[in-house]
Amino acid sequence: MSKLHLVFGGRVSDPQTTDFSHPDALDVVGIFPDYASAEAAWRAKAQATVDDATMKYVVVHLHRLLQPD
Repeated sequence: MSKLHLVFGGRVSDPQTTDFSHPDALDVVGIFPDYASAEAAWRAKAQATVDDATMKYVVVHLHRLLQPD
């Protein structure tokens, strides 16, 4: 099984959490076949919004959700 990763982000109510203020307006960057490519996409988006403390991008390990064991 491939180890899929999802990268998305948006505005958060508190920069120390992942409590997204407007879940309907999330920026879905994409689904990636491995962590390295997901991390590269995450890093590019995070760097582009580095001056906005309320914007946060995350990497989700989809493969762990699909097969939690």
